[in-house]
Formats: sequence, C-alpha cells, structure tokens
Amino acid sequence: MQKVNILCIGKIKEKYFAQAIDEYAKRLQAFCKLRIIELAEEKIRGNNPNPAQIAEVLQAEGKRIMQKISPSDYVIALCIEGKLRTSEELAGTLNTLAVTGRSTVDFVIGGSYGLSDEVKAAADEKLSMSRMTFPHTMARMILAEQIYRAYEIASNGKYHK
Repeated sequence: MQKVNILCIGKIKEKYFAQAIDEYAKRLQAFCKLRIIELAEEKIRGNNPNPAQIAEVLQAEGKRIMQKISPSDYVIALCIEGKLRTSEELAGTLNTLAVTGRSTVDFVIGGSYGLSDEVKAAADEKLSMSRMTFPHTMARMILAEQIYRAYEIASNGKYHK
C-alpha cells in the first residue's frame, strides 16, 4: 500500500478545516497510508518582517522539512510557481509512482511565507493548486480532498464526476 505524507508547517486552528481533513484521511485508509506531519512554525519578531527575517524563517522551516524527507521518497512541493494539474493528472501521477515502486510520496506545504529554495530544489515536482493564494491551512484541506479524489479516479470510483 502506498504511503502518502503531507508535511506541513503549523497546526490547524480552525475546527472546521480539521474535521474536513480528518474525514478525507478516514476515506483514504482504503487507498493509502496517510500521515500528516505537522512541523513547528518559525516565530518572527514584529508585524512587518524584512526580507532577511523572512529568509531566516524559510531556512529554519526548510531545514525541519528536509529532515523528514527520505531520499527514496517522491517529493511534491506545493508552491505558486508549480505546475497546474488536473485531478486526473494527479491520479495518473500517483498511479504511475505506485506501479514503478515509488512507495512513499511526500506532499510539502510551507508556512505563511512559503517554502525555502532548498525544499523546492529537492522536490521531484512542483505543484500549484491555483494561481490564487490560499491560507496554508485551507491548502491542506484542499490537498487532502484532491488526494482522495485522485485515488477514486484511479480506482474508477463514484466520487469523481
């Protein structure tokens, strides 16, 4: 059974997002072993951080992310400059990875300032959910739904219309 990790910065504070993510995680049990790995969000001083402070945050968060990624994992970094894909294309990617022996897929969601260049460079693929910007907590919920949809598509399930 394929392992899917969602590595993310920060915790979900909104109960409604957490409930939706839990529902998709429950549904995914039939298709994969899903783990959501929450990493601490780096604290930043002041309300208006300068570029150097933001770079520091990205570097510290990136280091924690990289420690959780195994060299054999297929890494998909979620970032605005990533490739836009359809749900069917995501299903195809997960299916291809499974049949070619890539048993662990890591989806990486950054914090408020995104992902470090190091994490993006280490990724096998960069994925954009949209050209719009979403809060990272909402992105986690949308990603969980899309992973579920992808497995449903691959198994010719009824969920995807």
